[in-house]
Amino acid sequence: MESAATDTRQRLVDAALQAFAEHGVHNASLLEITRRAGQRNRGAVHYHFGSRAGMIAAVLEAYADEVGRRGVELLAAARERPDDDIASVIEALVRPLVEVSEMGWRGRCYVVVLGEVIQQDITPLGPAVQEAVARTGGYDLFALMRERLRPMAMDVDLEGERLAVFTDCIMHAIADRARAAELPPTGRTPLPTERFIANLVSMGTAMLTAPAPPVG
Repeated sequence: MESAATDTRQRLVDAALQAFAEHGVHNASLLEITRRAGQRNRGAVHYHFGSRAGMIAAVLEAYADEVGRRGVELLAAARERPDDDIASVIEALVRPLVEVSEMGWRGRCYVVVLGEVIQQDITPLGPAVQEAVARTGGYDLFALMRERLRPMAMDVDLEGERLAVFTDCIMHAIADRARAAELPPTGRTPLPTERFIANLVSMGTAMLTAPAPPVG
């Protein structure tokens, strides 16, 4: 009985990963997730996870520790770099997510979902979601990123806009690359993993450190 419940829960998490990545964590239908998981009970999500927020937390927990462990290692290395080194901090974000995205469709969907969640106020989603996000190490990473951007003297609104656009671009670039690996070949040759990471870090650094536009 316990094994069957565990299997049902995993099917629901897999279905939610796909649905949240395709439609967004707030727009995806819980009923559709239930159907994708092959469950006849319309209340399966609420039975196993309590609420939409509980379902989101379960999805985020899928790779939180994997991303967090790798991120901690890279962030420790970044802290040893000069105070104006943005690239090493960006790599601490990019590399763990690329590694997870290459684990298959689940990893790719996870990157898309995490990218959406971390760009919103997650307080209303409750402590379980907050804990799952915290386990990725993202809070410490973005705190160091802001600290190293401080000498640029950007106003709060501009900094927030840059970090939001930067994060969205990074997450989607990683997810799109992983998705392309599952599709028929196109005329575009994908970069090898290490070159892709190096290029994305370079582009992200340029994005965050571009000259600030005049106010007005």
